Amino acid sequence: MINFQHGDLLNNLSAAVEQIAREHMRPFSREVDEHEHEINPDSYINTMYEVLKATGGASNSPVMGAKEGGDKKRRTGNVTSVVFIEKMAWGDCGMYLATPMPLLGGAAVGAAGTPEQKLKFMGRFKEGKPKWAAMAITEPGCGSDSGAVTTTATLEGDSWVLNGEKIFVTAGKRAVEDSEGFVVVWATVDRKAGRSGIKPFLVDHHTPGMKVTKLEHKHGIRCSDTAVLVFDNCKIPKENLLGSAEVKPTGDSKGFKGVMATFDATRPPVAASAVGVGRAAVEYTHEYLAKQGVAPRYGIGRNKLTAIEKDLMMMEAKVKASWLLTLKAAWMSDIGEPNNLEASICKCKAGRDMVAVCQKAVEILGPEGYSRKHLVEKWMRDAKIGDIYEGTQQIQKLVVARRIFGYSREQLA
Repeated sequence: MINFQHGDLLNNLSAAVEQIAREHMRPFSREVDEHEHEINPDSYINTMYEVLKATGGASNSPVMGAKEGGDKKRRTGNVTSVVFIEKMAWGDCGMYLATPMPLLGGAAVGAAGTPEQKLKFMGRFKEGKPKWAAMAITEPGCGSDSGAVTTTATLEGDSWVLNGEKIFVTAGKRAVEDSEGFVVVWATVDRKAGRSGIKPFLVDHHTPGMKVTKLEHKHGIRCSDTAVLVFDNCKIPKENLLGSAEVKPTGDSKGFKGVMATFDATRPPVAASAVGVGRAAVEYTHEYLAKQGVAPRYGIGRNKLTAIEKDLMMMEAKVKASWLLTLKAAWMSDIGEPNNLEASICKCKAGRDMVAVCQKAVEILGPEGYSRKHLVEKWMRDAKIGDIYEGTQQIQKLVVARRIFGYSREQLA
């Protein structure tokens, strides 16, 4: 049965991460936000990486399944990940995304990689220096429909040759240039085959033909680099294909369909990061109002509450509900239960509701909330990314409807 109580080990580790978030992330939030691409966050990154190594978080991607208390049957990697991520995002969502971790690229290797690929690429995260992994899916003409990619992969002898352009690649610059990282690139081996022809490929750092051509200037999460990558006759080893090269009419369980299942593991962490931002906004609003002598009165009838009290309680309810849904989705993954529906539900609700929570925080603080005097306006900007990346709110609603009603893609497009 699901248990929302964390064990002593996780509580102790999360307390260490919370301390880092408070001391090494939150104090620099404004600075890294207002100097996008100008500040080298290596001092923070190295500090955070050492903490993650000490707590096991540096190698604890959502697909690695860490175990707690010596219980070999109990996997806790996903729950551990969402707890850590929520606290880091509370500190600063952009800085969390700039932290050396496997992220989405690593999750794809864990979901569809061979033992040799996992050892070669994921083993790096257990070594002694910061590393990044990225996932390159979106293209200028291909957004939410991941099956419409036009980047090509052509087999030439013992190598695959990639050609195309990818946009909005989180941690793309660091994965390509600044570390021993890698990028998982989605490309088609047969355009006529549609989704069945789309395969994921592992492209190692500094591979000739792969280059960063642009860094986006963003609305929020400015500390995190979001890159445009171009692949110009980029040659990679034949064995760097994730899954089988065979094009099957029903799709390859370790190709397109397999890596799509990656999102079932990574959407709860996205929800967790959104919850962290929302919780920061709620707590700060409480502190701000307390200084004005305003405190919510719990336990009385709603008709007796002031408008601000109702708003605060609704903000708290949204944060708590989103967090419980996130823990459930992560817990299901840890126990080996399919969580496609729950992963989309928590991502949809957290992404949507945390934007509303942060907007309400700005509203309650009035003109000061809209100014740069407080971080609530930044959190409002940061929160929106949780509603967009790794599947927009609209896409999540389609997934949920398909799972609940059993509709096909053609019936519910």
